[in-house]
Amino acid sequence: MSSTSQLTKNQKPGTARREGHPGLALTVIAACQLMVVLDATIVNIALPHIQGALNFSTTDLTWVVSAYTLTFGGLLLLGGRAGDILGRRRVFMAGILLFTLASLLGGFAQEPWQLLAARALQGVGGAIASPTSLALITTTFPEGPERNRAFGVFAAVSAGGGAIGLLAGGMLTEWLNWRWVLFVNVPIGILIAVLTPLYINESERHPGRFDILGALTSTLGMASLVYGFIRASEEGWRDSITVGSFAAAVVLLVAFVFVEKRAKEPITPLRMFADRNRSGTYVIMLSLAAAMFGMFFFIVLFVQNILNYTPIEAGLAFLPVTVVIAVGAALSQKFLPVLGPKPFMVTGSAIVAVGLGWQALIGPDSSYVGGVLGPMLLFGFGMGLNFVTLTLTAVSGVAIHEAGAASGLLNATQQVGGSLGLSILTTVFGTASRNEGKDQVADFMAHASPEQKAEFAKTHELPAPWSHEILAEGISTAFIPAAAMAVLALITAALVIKVRKSDLDALAGTASAAGPSAG
Repeated sequence: MSSTSQLTKNQKPGTARREGHPGLALTVIAACQLMVVLDATIVNIALPHIQGALNFSTTDLTWVVSAYTLTFGGLLLLGGRAGDILGRRRVFMAGILLFTLASLLGGFAQEPWQLLAARALQGVGGAIASPTSLALITTTFPEGPERNRAFGVFAAVSAGGGAIGLLAGGMLTEWLNWRWVLFVNVPIGILIAVLTPLYINESERHPGRFDILGALTSTLGMASLVYGFIRASEEGWRDSITVGSFAAAVVLLVAFVFVEKRAKEPITPLRMFADRNRSGTYVIMLSLAAAMFGMFFFIVLFVQNILNYTPIEAGLAFLPVTVVIAVGAALSQKFLPVLGPKPFMVTGSAIVAVGLGWQALIGPDSSYVGGVLGPMLLFGFGMGLNFVTLTLTAVSGVAIHEAGAASGLLNATQQVGGSLGLSILTTVFGTASRNEGKDQVADFMAHASPEQKAEFAKTHELPAPWSHEILAEGISTAFIPAAAMAVLALITAALVIKVRKSDLDALAGTASAAGPSAG
């Protein structure tokens, strides 16, 4: 028998076949997170092409994004719990393979329902893999500087994934076709699945049961809430289905709380919220993610429909965001052990609020440099300061067997917050656009040429510059509540977060890995 075979035989079950390569292990984990996170935005630029190819209505087209983010965010809590019970490496690989299969099916979709089903299945796979990938860092890297660096890489990937997705979506759509925004995940997913057992150890399994009822009530409750806002933007607040959706959301989310209180092994242990820093972290993440999803969505509309950028140019327009996010993340990672989390949360949230407030001034005559780039750089730097800080604070002091649930909850607040925030901002955008549209139609009828009026009678769509006025008004108005969301994060950081010596010791690697810290 060869020495290699003997070594393999003597290894404990679940041990990586090639131990001692932490850099490669982190690369595999970060690649998974990048693939899952960027998929929330990579399809955005391809949406017009998807609409033409599969004959989506404009309303149904929004679900190409929402089908992914809702299942992803809604099932993240269950995904984190599954890793704790079944083993994180095992669950991580299952999620990657499911995500890869769903991407392949979506790329071959011939009917709208087929694509929506594939996108929802992608969300399920992402919900299984993403929280497990973060939890794997806690079991792969020892607490202290080494783990902090790993969290820094993970957080930077999470924060920059949205911008990278827009760039990749632009290139794939323009150079190939829209199906490749899905096909691109297939070789990456297969490679991750192959490398995982080579470089990542299996975690210890903790006996337990799955809180299926908790997962269902939380997912359906948030889906009803998001749908209520989307419906309100189209049919109004008094629409019976709108009211019914909000009522169902309240009932389901209240039921979720009761289920979690009584469950022996809940997917969301409510005792996690006893720590004020952790609770504040979740609120800040929810608020900032809500603003972030809106920023990406509306600026994509602006640069393509008003500045007339091509898909690749639109993707490149967001590249500076990734750079400044990385700079902010590096700064916070370096000085966190000295200053603690609060200064970075307060400063970062304030900068984000200023950037979004600046974007609320955008108009049809705004340039990329003055109306988009400047505020976007502020926004990205502020988010960079926050992402590493929020990630470390959320999992700091959590018992090892609950790391999956804690990281799942953090990711859930980001994805669900993004879906909820985008639906709220879309409602504001729709209302402002309709009001501005009435004025622009009147001005159009007073000043348009006979040829333009004849075309409008056929299409019911205003040409530029009237259409630009409507779109710019809707976008600028939507950024007002987006800035308010960042202000909520700032207030939470200032009033709720406290700097504690135990947190500074843990960040510096001098504290022991004990149970949850006292709040």
